[in-house]
Amino acid sequence: MNKLSRSVRVSRLVSMAAVAAACFALANCAGNNVAQRATPQQPDVASNDQPGDAPARPAKRQTSAAQKPAFVASGSYSAVGLASWYGADFHGRRTANGETFNMHSLTAAHRTLPLQCTVKVTNLANNRSLFVRVNDRGPFTGNRLIDLSAQSAKLLGFYDRGLAKVKVELVNRTPQPSAPQVTAAAM
Repeated sequence: MNKLSRSVRVSRLVSMAAVAAACFALANCAGNNVAQRATPQQPDVASNDQPGDAPARPAKRQTSAAQKPAFVASGSYSAVGLASWYGADFHGRRTANGETFNMHSLTAAHRTLPLQCTVKVTNLANNRSLFVRVNDRGPFTGNRLIDLSAQSAKLLGFYDRGLAKVKVELVNRTPQPSAPQVTAAAM
């Protein structure tokens, strides 16, 4: 009987260990971006405080294969956060959707929104809004919500500062051919 109760205890211990391992494995799938947190923090923006100097520019882009696009139904995404911009250092390079990055076009990089979707970005400091197409992944630096092309940052009025608090709203999941639209309370 002692041998039987010992084998039952071992069996229960093995079962509990298996359940604990399964719980641990599922917890790792919960959406934490460990790869991003493990990256050492670098200065987010190289800024110049002297008047007349070149505008502040975002630091080099970092990429992470750990970012996975999330399914987002049209109109169901809205977030407020920091926007930055990227330009000359990436002009002519390939974006996540395979096209060539053009810093003069109205495009953006987002970590999880579907590629080719259109979003409305509103600069909360001046109320300017702009529709841009997501064609790249990022930003992978700091607590940024979206990276905009240099032209988009100029139209939204934060090119010189390098960063702006913005609201991002999903307009549609597929691109709509149309002329660029900029709105502002007071341009």
